[in-house]
Amino acid sequence: MAGKHISLRHFPTLGCAALYRLFFYGLDWLYPPSCAGCGRSGWRWCPDCQQQLVLLPESICEVCGTPLTARSAKTCRACRTLPPPFHALRSWAAFEGSLRAAIHHLKYRRYFALGETLGTLLARFVSQFDWPVDAVIPVPLGPKRLAQRGYNQAACLALFVAVENAWHYLPQALIRWRETRSQVGLSLEERRANVQGAFLANPHQVEGRCILLVDDVATTGATLAACSQALREAGAHAVYAVTLARTLPGHDVSSDALPVCVDPMPDVSPANRPSCQNNLWRIP
Repeated sequence: MAGKHISLRHFPTLGCAALYRLFFYGLDWLYPPSCAGCGRSGWRWCPDCQQQLVLLPESICEVCGTPLTARSAKTCRACRTLPPPFHALRSWAAFEGSLRAAIHHLKYRRYFALGETLGTLLARFVSQFDWPVDAVIPVPLGPKRLAQRGYNQAACLALFVAVENAWHYLPQALIRWRETRSQVGLSLEERRANVQGAFLANPHQVEGRCILLVDDVATTGATLAACSQALREAGAHAVYAVTLARTLPGHDVSSDALPVCVDPMPDVSPANRPSCQNNLWRIP
């Protein structure tokens, strides 16, 4: 956050993030974590696993960020045919290997502290683009899915992306008012139809703002496009999007069953593990 202006409006977000970090660091001290990628003790996600990132090709669509087959092209055929409502989408790395395992830990294994680790790394990644962002919004879950899971993994990331870059955090500005089926295994057309009109944005919070949407994984970008459309209709000046990972062409996401993962707290009984409420990661 060096060199960035911090206003009084940032204090609730900064305070919340500081409390979470204090809690997570205390938990790490009491119960040393295991790496989400390899199980190495003392790390949430160890340096060796971070070095194993599968980076995306240098030649990507300047709009949606998908890898391009023709180096001479600047945008992909899909973006030329139907430009998305967001200005740009970028992903940190491919949805492979140790990053895939880490995301599954965060998303399905309730490894909340990993959200701080991955969110901070994602914040550093997005800062390089010099986008004119002033507010961060996580891609929301529907009420049913949120009640089942108990938390929103995108919000776990978005809070720390906002804090590290001194941007406003607006977790309530966008809602998924209509429940949608899982996008896994759906075609591009099915994904678009599944999320079309599923999101609503609050004009009082987003009008005139440059918004950064945050999610864990991008596949076709259909969900991020639907969120962006809702934000633009509510008066957002511009929408950018960033994800931790992107599925590579030819990767069968329908086969992405939860891998056999390392328990992050093997020495703690389930009854004594920290839980969370449905409103975790939300700022009033």
